[in-house]
Amino acid sequence: MRHCVRLVLRLSLLASVCFAQTSAKQEPIPAGSETSASDPVSQPSAVSETVSLTPAKPLRSLPQPELEDPLHAALELYRKGDFDGAISSYRALLQTNHNSPEAFAGIARVLLKQKKVDQASTTIADGLKLSDSYQLHVALGEVLFRQGRIYPAEHEWATVINSGHVDARSYFGLSRVRNALAMYKTGKEMIDTAHELAPDDPDITDAWEATLSRAEQLKYLETMLAGQNNWDANERESAKTYLQYLQERAKLGSSACRLVSKVTKTETPLIRLLSDPEYVRGYGLNVSLNGHKNRLLLDTGASGIVVKRSLAEHAGVRKIVETNVWGVGDKGKRNAHVGIVDRIKIGELEFQNCPIEVMEARSVAEEDGLIGTDVFEDFLVDIDFPHEKLKLSELPKRPGEAETQPSLKAEDDSDTEDSDSAGKNDAGRKDVAPTTIAANSRFHDRYIAPEMQSFTRVFRFGHDVLVPTKIGNVPSKLFLLDTGASSNCISPAAAREVTKVQNSDTIVKGISGSVRNVYSANKAVLTFGHLRQENQDMIAFDTTDLSDAEGTEISGFLGFRLLRLLDVKIDYRDALVDFTSDLEHRGR
Repeated sequence: MRHCVRLVLRLSLLASVCFAQTSAKQEPIPAGSETSASDPVSQPSAVSETVSLTPAKPLRSLPQPELEDPLHAALELYRKGDFDGAISSYRALLQTNHNSPEAFAGIARVLLKQKKVDQASTTIADGLKLSDSYQLHVALGEVLFRQGRIYPAEHEWATVINSGHVDARSYFGLSRVRNALAMYKTGKEMIDTAHELAPDDPDITDAWEATLSRAEQLKYLETMLAGQNNWDANERESAKTYLQYLQERAKLGSSACRLVSKVTKTETPLIRLLSDPEYVRGYGLNVSLNGHKNRLLLDTGASGIVVKRSLAEHAGVRKIVETNVWGVGDKGKRNAHVGIVDRIKIGELEFQNCPIEVMEARSVAEEDGLIGTDVFEDFLVDIDFPHEKLKLSELPKRPGEAETQPSLKAEDDSDTEDSDSAGKNDAGRKDVAPTTIAANSRFHDRYIAPEMQSFTRVFRFGHDVLVPTKIGNVPSKLFLLDTGASSNCISPAAAREVTKVQNSDTIVKGISGSVRNVYSANKAVLTFGHLRQENQDMIAFDTTDLSDAEGTEISGFLGFRLLRLLDVKIDYRDALVDFTSDLEHRGR
């Protein structure tokens, strides 16, 4: 998503799902060995964080090539959001120049915007049969990235740049890889380079704008919403909502959500949430909103805090802007609003002036509310399911890093004191803009401390933690770490690569209601981290909407029935996860 991901709590995408059999009552989780030690999922041969690019940066004054008139017309239609017109123009160009790499790449790019991934892939394959042009390899990288093949996509873009082609969209693509790997400083450098090369490319400009300060984002959104762009209806609506939020926060004149208790580590119990006296559907946390205690489902697949309306009214949550939320289910967006909570207490932690999302419904996926673990991203998050505890501790200090104060990540606030001071200290320099220095001071690359070398390197897309997961012997897929999902599940497309798929009478429910078409995968062996798990009759349903929203393929979920057997540690800052199996507690 574009602005949905940044919208306050980033709750426009809630992946939480719950499962219930229509044919029989749910049974308690059986005793026995559901997971076992195994070789870890193999890492890519090239370490992405250190991939070498030549040239490191292009010349700022590099002239842009003149475009042929038909090609220029097609590109302009793409930039204005007239995708059907753009494809017609590109195809007309192919009538006169049947092997035009720019036309094939342009068509594939439009098809990706139209969420027609398979057609885009076929288009690039057809183009490569006629030409081995670098433009086709750039577009191929974009298709591969959407398919969840992130390292092959990176290879395409790096090869283009190292071949001497100073290509803006290659730098743009590499910035997406870096950000997914928590290499934010390098990602910022690459999106800055891409924007300098192609300031008129709307995709690049949107990604670049997301790195600016809140005040600069506000001005950008006002300008973009007043004119033409290639946002679809959902993106435009999300941008409008985010702009309204920024404007309302500015009117309130209040500071960002912040931690006021001087705590660097804490421990709080996980509370069993029962469907019946025997079946544990999940674990929750005691969360106090303005002094009113609530029990919210701890959900690694959600973001921020979202509660039902009655709970918010009881706590006196101040409403500031209308919005909507959506996730798994076929009923689409659900009405909601963003509200401000004066005080939030979780264990020994107290936060002030924090936004939460309030659903205009009687429940949130059949819960009173959810709390995403990403709100604790300033800490090392240790979800110790076997001992039923949530532990938060300090993240390892980066070399040379100054002391920082942890906060509740309830919103994206880029106008911090550190950023402001950085801009002021360099305001007299004529070679660098203050806003650029302020922005770059906020970005850091992943740091893997010696004690965390054994952690699994994962991809982070907003609040989503995507774990490289092998299904049988096929190449790794990306699975969402989701304690809000009752069971592991898989997309039918991924399941068909290794097993048979048939219709199922299982009910799958999420934020957006029930899923219409649910299937069962006969057998799937999942390998992730240092663990291996065999699954019989694995639930399968289409994950296309979630994948489209994140811009990469999500092939399944690692759910609660598996994760509750493990001690799961999450380092959001550096995109690292550790899974530890506790044999003594598997039978609980």
